[in-house]
Amino acid sequence: MISRPESSSAANDPASLVDITIGTGGHGHCFPGAVVPFGAVQLSPDTFTDGWDWCSGYHISDTSIMGFSHTHLSGTGCGDLLDFLVMPGTGESKIVPGSRSNPDEGYRSRFDHKDEHAEPGYYSVLLKDYGIHAELTATERTGLHRYTFPRDAKAAKSGHIIVDLKHSYGPSNVISASLHSPAPDTLAGGRTTKSWGDGREAYFTMQFSQKPTRIVFYKDDAEVPAGTEPLTGKSLKCVAFFDLTRNPVIFVKTGISGVSAESAANNLKAELPGWDFEHVRRSAREKWNKQLSRINVTTNNEKHRRIFYAALYHASIGPSLFDDADGSYRGMDKQIHKLNPGQRNYTTFSLWDTYRATHPLYTLINAEHVPDFVNALILMAEQSPAGMPVWPLQGTETGTMTGYHSAAVMAEACNKGFTGIDYERAYKCMMQRAMVDDYRGLGYYRSKHYIPCDLEEESVSKGFEYCYDDWSIAHVAKKLGHADDAKMLADRSLNYRNYYDRKINFARPKLANGEWAPGFDPLAMGTSKKWRDFTESNSWQTTFGIQHDAAGLIETLGGQKAFLAKLDELFDQPSTLPPDAPPDIAGLVGQYAQGNEPSHHIAYLYVYAGQPHKTQQRIRMLMETMYAALPDGLQGNEDVGQMSSWYIMSSMGFYPVDPVSGNYIFGTPLFDHVTLQLGKGKQLEIVAHRSAPSDQYIQSVTFNGKPYTRSWFNHREIVDGAKIEFTLGSQPNLEFGTKAEDIPPSFQLESA
Repeated sequence: MISRPESSSAANDPASLVDITIGTGGHGHCFPGAVVPFGAVQLSPDTFTDGWDWCSGYHISDTSIMGFSHTHLSGTGCGDLLDFLVMPGTGESKIVPGSRSNPDEGYRSRFDHKDEHAEPGYYSVLLKDYGIHAELTATERTGLHRYTFPRDAKAAKSGHIIVDLKHSYGPSNVISASLHSPAPDTLAGGRTTKSWGDGREAYFTMQFSQKPTRIVFYKDDAEVPAGTEPLTGKSLKCVAFFDLTRNPVIFVKTGISGVSAESAANNLKAELPGWDFEHVRRSAREKWNKQLSRINVTTNNEKHRRIFYAALYHASIGPSLFDDADGSYRGMDKQIHKLNPGQRNYTTFSLWDTYRATHPLYTLINAEHVPDFVNALILMAEQSPAGMPVWPLQGTETGTMTGYHSAAVMAEACNKGFTGIDYERAYKCMMQRAMVDDYRGLGYYRSKHYIPCDLEEESVSKGFEYCYDDWSIAHVAKKLGHADDAKMLADRSLNYRNYYDRKINFARPKLANGEWAPGFDPLAMGTSKKWRDFTESNSWQTTFGIQHDAAGLIETLGGQKAFLAKLDELFDQPSTLPPDAPPDIAGLVGQYAQGNEPSHHIAYLYVYAGQPHKTQQRIRMLMETMYAALPDGLQGNEDVGQMSSWYIMSSMGFYPVDPVSGNYIFGTPLFDHVTLQLGKGKQLEIVAHRSAPSDQYIQSVTFNGKPYTRSWFNHREIVDGAKIEFTLGSQPNLEFGTKAEDIPPSFQLESA
């Protein structure tokens, strides 16, 4: 298997605690290759390029490798990227990858997981069919390969490297490509693809440490003569041949860019002028150690530690850098723009997922990145024909998932007081979407105060999502002094109440004529075969899908007693789903689905209903049963950090149910001691006192040494540093956090 971290503690080298195999099996959709925190290059092996479990190009169930490409998605539910495949070989050169069932058909190579090694910033594997030891490392915008070929005479005379620009996720997704050799040791080109991201452009410049004896170019798998002009087409490849008699090691370094091959070459010059592989590897590890050391946990449970640091690693891969060393980047309008000095641009925002816990995590441990993340989203909103970002990917808007939760990320930063962001510009974009755009049922939401299920797909979930986006924008309106807008948006964020049938206590789809849609089943995806009424969920999960107005939800469902009974019922239901349920609804406990994001806040709702001990029990159970230190140790997709961020936040003892508010709700700390580096010398220290590792119930809390009875706290209370101490026991303390004044607030437009 891929090498796993040592069990010994490594305070100065937390990268050694990361088990990169976690999420590479099951439905985690993670890749094992080399990347630096938030880097543009993710240099990783590809084992297959189609099917849901190969969205990252890799799955641990495979036994052969197609090659190594430079861009990958981490844990997404859709596939794309896999740009600029490189594959070394010996013997006869082949220009097709071949099949997994018969690797000998092409340039694939068999491999064993025991010959793989993966650590933050580095990956290696033995390509068994060729006897080649492949090693990968990366900087932010470049990837560096080291291929050690066999020393026998046959390999020395037949060593070659294939570069395949047709290689992509899914069949025939390349719209156009170009490839040429601007120098004897250099390849350059680019391509436009139509996969998840429609019209995505990517470019590269690649250099070899040894001059090839010849390079053979192919178009549509037919050899073509090399000319002075770049080769163009949809299926372009080349094979570079080498005489390895003197030196069996070839280095390949690649710069990538969304702007041009020339800009990719400039990135190479700026970040990787030499060939010192070990230096780049050490530098990548240092970057990871800096990121991973932002949270230090103390525990005797090695399994928990491994899960935690793998989670922190995965939460730090995306969003990914999307600009060049000179500050140029390709905007959502397909034009080339230039950033202000010191500013950085990012992409790969899985916003439907990450607004919940991943971006709140960044506000704690990566505060320096938050302005760049938000400014990137503002630029997209201004430059994109699609308006507010939904799921942006490298200059394209995929439009995946519901809502427009870039609003939540912008508003959270605003409410938490982050500077260096033009919130007036953000507000203008937000209000254009909220008040003007005819976008996916928003017109109905504005006029009818609900979205009719016979006129719009996923109508219930969209209505709930727009409520939260209204709530988000209301915070910005208040901050900027637009009091009337703030009140209007806050009031409109209560539209969710129009979906509840009080007779059955479920949120359900409603027809354009105002009547409930017939044929309702809380387990079903919808009431008709035309389309779903819920987004990757059913009524059981969506009924509890309110984050900003828990008190209002409790009242809507009949008050505290009825609400608690209903919430218990959610977890106690049979874990059955209809045949048309999407696979994303995973990790079921009753009808609660830990493997998909709409459920992530639900177990914390007990706190709002005055029974925090039930949250403590549920959260500890979920941490213990839904995460494992195994390749298939994640329930559902990793989703660019959110599945991991839920674990990170929950294991520290708190969670942002309503992230824009800046409030964090107590759960139960998993670790004995946690230290978060908040930046500028500030830190948050969390201490858990318990008699036994299984103790999970809060007996008492002190905050900065003083007794603390509330079941929540606000961002402003910790941003300058704080110490929270929990005393935990084996039995619930039915008094803690149960008084009205100690329950978290709901529906309050207060500044964090």
